Amino acid sequence: MKKLLQGNEAVARGLFEAGVKVVSSYPGTPSTEITEFASKYDEIYSEWAPNEKVADEVAIGSSFAGGRSFCGMKHVGLNVAADPVFTLSYIGVNAGLVIGVADDPGMHSSQNEQDSRHHAIAAKIPAIEPSDSAECL
Repeated sequence: MKKLLQGNEAVARGLFEAGVKVVSSYPGTPSTEITEFASKYDEIYSEWAPNEKVADEVAIGSSFAGGRSFCGMKHVGLNVAADPVFTLSYIGVNAGLVIGVADDPGMHSSQNEQDSRHHAIAAKIPAIEPSDSAECL
C-alpha cells in the first residue's frame, strides 16, 4: 500500500525504519514536524530539549551508548549547537546519528537566512540535502 507523505513525515518514517531509538530536538519551524511525527512511533523515545545544544548532546550521548539517534533543529539553532557538532566530528560515534537542520530560505519563519551546509564543510561531516519526500525517507 502506498501512502503520500509530507517531507517531515517521511523523515520520521525513515528514522523509524532505520531503527532510531532516540529523538531529541528543539522546536522551530520548519523542522518541528519531524519530531512530532517521530513521537507517534512507540519504539522511538522522543523529547523536546531546552535548547539545540542540549538536544544535540542527548542524541550524541545516545549514539555513544550504541543507540541510533536523531537531533532536529532549524538553521539558527545550529549556531547554538555548534560546539558539540564540531567536537563530535573528530570524536566519532558508536551508532548512527543524524542531525536534521531545516534551513529557511526566504525567511518564512526565521529572523535570518543561513546555509547550514557551510557548517558541515567546516566540521568535515557529510551533508545530505533531500529534494523530495522519497529522498527524505
